[in-house]
Amino acid sequence: MFRVLELRDGKVNLWEGTEHVGPPPDGTLRWIDLQGQDDAQLELLRERFDFHPLPIEDCSHLDQRPKLEEYRDCLFLVTQGFLDPGKQLCEPTMHEMHMFLGNSYLVTVHTGPVPSFDRAWKRAAGDPALLGRGVDFICYLITDGIVDECFPILDTIAEELESLEDAVMTSPKRTDLQRIFELKHVLVAMRKVLSPQRDVLAMLAKRGDARVSERSAVYFRDVYDHLSRINESIEANRDLLGNALDAYLSAVAQRTNEIMKALTIMSAVFLPLSFVVGFFGQNFDDLPGLKGWMHHDSLMWVMMTICLAVPIALVIWFRRKGWT
Repeated sequence: MFRVLELRDGKVNLWEGTEHVGPPPDGTLRWIDLQGQDDAQLELLRERFDFHPLPIEDCSHLDQRPKLEEYRDCLFLVTQGFLDPGKQLCEPTMHEMHMFLGNSYLVTVHTGPVPSFDRAWKRAAGDPALLGRGVDFICYLITDGIVDECFPILDTIAEELESLEDAVMTSPKRTDLQRIFELKHVLVAMRKVLSPQRDVLAMLAKRGDARVSERSAVYFRDVYDHLSRINESIEANRDLLGNALDAYLSAVAQRTNEIMKALTIMSAVFLPLSFVVGFFGQNFDDLPGLKGWMHHDSLMWVMMTICLAVPIALVIWFRRKGWT
């Protein structure tokens, strides 16, 4: 679906459909948005704007890396971002935005609704001064909104990391380990996208292209600064995840050691008892110097006394050694 936002003579006009899809007349600024593109719509863009076939082909395959390329009379910009899934962070949804930036027009192509993009559209539709600052400023509003949507996701990850650290130090569970690897996967996915995007914004702010005014370049540098902060936060959270994983493994190892220690103490206690019971359970009527020894009641009391005295003595000895 095409929708068009145009600024002419200080007035904003809105249209839907293909009638106004094309380069604007002199003195007019035009923003064309294509959502849910197909081959026929992309071919229409190529014909009316005379776009190069390569960026049109990129728009049909949403697996591009963030990049900035120059084609004839426009810049082709690919940016990616993540939608905030709320508190239940499993795998945030990634979205991809393609933009053609010309001197007097901006063409945006994306598959589905993006909250930050819709907010920028409503702002531009309600405030002619925004579009009056140039289509490059609208491009800034879009990229800034896409980047800022990553901050709540990182805040959610940081909060959950604090909870995970407390959990693994008190009572580590297998679900904690699974959650650590899930968050690590999220951070790797974000780093894979946002790290090259920082370089793209740096190029857009510094290259001195005529389609990006110096006034707008200042704002793009601000987006670059946000991306730098995001990448630093991702690296910091990855370090915290590594610490949480080490703490989990250490806690599990410590717990295993405690279990083995308890089992070893029990084995040490029952080992002499097994010897005593085995000795008195010998199937011999006579021993040297003890004829008919199995028929003496006193030996039974001796055995019972040893069976009680040996564990008590061992426990006292273990406590004095500090083993229990």
